[in-house]
Amino acid sequence: MDTATLVSFLHESLFLILVFCAFMMFAMIRGRQSLINLILGLYVALLITLEFPYFESFLSGEVGDQSSDSIIMIIIFAVFTILSTMLFGRLMPIDPDETAFEGFGKKALFAIMASVLVMAYSYHVLPVTDLITPGSPIHTLFASEAHFFWWMLLPLLGLFFL
Repeated sequence: MDTATLVSFLHESLFLILVFCAFMMFAMIRGRQSLINLILGLYVALLITLEFPYFESFLSGEVGDQSSDSIIMIIIFAVFTILSTMLFGRLMPIDPDETAFEGFGKKALFAIMASVLVMAYSYHVLPVTDLITPGSPIHTLFASEAHFFWWMLLPLLGLFFL
């Protein structure tokens, strides 16, 4: 593989890499249990967002203003995610003595699971792809409607076995 091909692949996969790095940093700073709470919060936020009846009242309704509507939908989803993550944080205790590199492998696996959820949501629920266009390798992995169920199931299975 030559350098140009590698740089092209990294450029096309930048969104996924940034999402993974953000979740990994979250796990390093807050701990493994906080990331598990965030993953569960993402599931709850998805359920609430799918049935949220007031999107129209928040959206502009103008034809050419799709990017601001996308941002508003993402912000609403983020609020639901934060609130549900806080709920799980209250229900499931966090180990205060966990160091940043303790359980690094599990933290990386949990960060991968959270990244998978965000990427699946980006293609099927949230209008993230209206703002950022992930490259073709990412599109091939996550854009298929037939695979959305499996991308949603994979992190749950990971939580079950880890």
